[in-house]
Amino acid sequence: MNKKRIIIIALVALAVLTVAALPFISSAPDRAAMRSGEQRIAVIYLNGSIQEGAGGFFGAGITPRYVRSQLERVASDITIKGVVIRIDSPGGSIAASQEIAAMVRDFEKPIVASMADMAASGGYYISAPCQGIVAQPGTMTGSIGVISTLITTDGLYEMLGIEVETFKSGEHKDMFSRKLTEEEQQIMQEISDEAYRQFINDVAEGRGMSVRAVERLATGQIYLGSQAMELGLVDRLGGLEDAINYLAELNEFDKPVRYEFPPPSLFSQFMDYGYSILVNLEKALIGPELIMFEMLREGIPPEIRYQVY
Repeated sequence: MNKKRIIIIALVALAVLTVAALPFISSAPDRAAMRSGEQRIAVIYLNGSIQEGAGGFFGAGITPRYVRSQLERVASDITIKGVVIRIDSPGGSIAASQEIAAMVRDFEKPIVASMADMAASGGYYISAPCQGIVAQPGTMTGSIGVISTLITTDGLYEMLGIEVETFKSGEHKDMFSRKLTEEEQQIMQEISDEAYRQFINDVAEGRGMSVRAVERLATGQIYLGSQAMELGLVDRLGGLEDAINYLAELNEFDKPVRYEFPPPSLFSQFMDYGYSILVNLEKALIGPELIMFEMLREGIPPEIRYQVY
């Protein structure tokens, strides 16, 4: 092996080790912060629809995997005393929203939600278990409800001269690939009603409200931040800095300092994108009925959903 090749291999190895070490370097406690006694408030930005797999290049969208990774970084840094999650989301998958809400509820450090332009439906779902919620007067929030949409393609197939032969075991196995019967419509309504009940109960628990009080507000209606505050869905009006100050006030932090993590490495972003490709590839391999169910359950694509939008 010539000298030039050895140098190239060494440089590549060094680059790989550096990239692999970045998450640990960026999450290491800051010694200066420890000496000064400042109390860092980490800001985590959650933008886009809520779903299980990343929805676009460089991990666009809010996923449980991403939220978990960010909270783990917070947990490992003793100089970070609390978290503000900055939410800008119209909602998305109910299962992913529930998973993220559970992470927020069980996290060991206090979390306050800061709502941006929109934190509706699933966006409100993940805000509800926070210690407090701050929204702008014009933030669009609420939309507590569940919607299921199924597109029937029978007429299109007939127009295109496409014939579909179905072999099934189980009476309702093909229900997502044709027009629903009245019985199947009732099944879907029951599923939607149960998801709606779960949504209401989780909001009531997170906000310390009665189930009946949440039911009165859970019409699927969008509220402005000013309206949501009057209704008890939001605690304060203001922006990101107001949310940081509110968290400090709630937890008696006398030296709060806003802190934002360095952006993830390019390698990490590519890894996240690769994960999203694998998730979607898995859907493509499990059969049309299950693909349809996954679309309904996770909110992919926009035209076919079972979600909390």
